[in-house]
Amino acid sequence: MTNLTAYAAPLGRVLLSFMFILSGLQKITGYAGTQGYMEMMGVPGALLPIVILVEVVGGIALLIGWQAQIAAFLLAGFSFVSGFLFHFLPSLGMEGMAAQGEMIGFMKNLTIAGGMLMVVAFGPGTLSVGKKPAAVPAE
Repeated sequence: MTNLTAYAAPLGRVLLSFMFILSGLQKITGYAGTQGYMEMMGVPGALLPIVILVEVVGGIALLIGWQAQIAAFLLAGFSFVSGFLFHFLPSLGMEGMAAQGEMIGFMKNLTIAGGMLMVVAFGPGTLSVGKKPAAVPAE
């Protein structure tokens, strides 16, 4: 295993997790505004505690590599659903740069979901709480 391989997975987990952790914490501090925005978009505001839980707990689990494949699977689904509801559907009623901006947002969500599915497929990599030590080959 090269140094690049050893550190790519943990760095990838860090980069993927920050958005979710920070976004979840911002939803706590801006609870009423976020709840109102969700309701304006047709999503029940009562779901906000679940959204925060998925983002913060899932993000932290991914960050440290604990149950990373489960967390990544949930965050992939979350990314797809939220991208569809908050970017793709609104883009259908827009034109020009506004529609283009929403489609870019949707495509970013799909890209994040793809990165999460890579974690699901290949695991958390090195430097993770969930990493099992490699078996020592018998001589």
